Amino acid sequence: MADNNAWWAEHIEAIESSYEFMLAYAAQGRENDDTGAGSQIREYLTKMNAALEDVVSTAAKLAEEKGLTHYQPFLDTMDIDAKKAQTVIQYILARPSLSSQLIDNVNASIHVRALLTDLFLIDETLK
Repeated sequence: MADNNAWWAEHIEAIESSYEFMLAYAAQGRENDDTGAGSQIREYLTKMNAALEDVVSTAAKLAEEKGLTHYQPFLDTMDIDAKKAQTVIQYILARPSLSSQLIDNVNASIHVRALLTDLFLIDETLK
């Protein structure tokens, strides 16, 4: 269980810190991501993308280990939200230039916000 708890904490940290960096980046008024904090945005998005690969399966393992019942329908919904958010992140990563306005639109994406809400809910129930 310790390994799953550590993986879970890493996934949550990667997703939350990426989102927080995206909020700060969006406020900078950048035209592109060529230098400074701009070059970091892709690192954060890449970390978020990697965490989204198995965040739901990690949550499922923890829920099972903790004996939580009736969690599967919620995890199914979270899986859909994670896949949609990941699609947004991958689409943005494929862009040649990342402006603050583009990242601001990612922050506002219903898919990203739904995933964050899912993560807050499941994290509370796994504590």
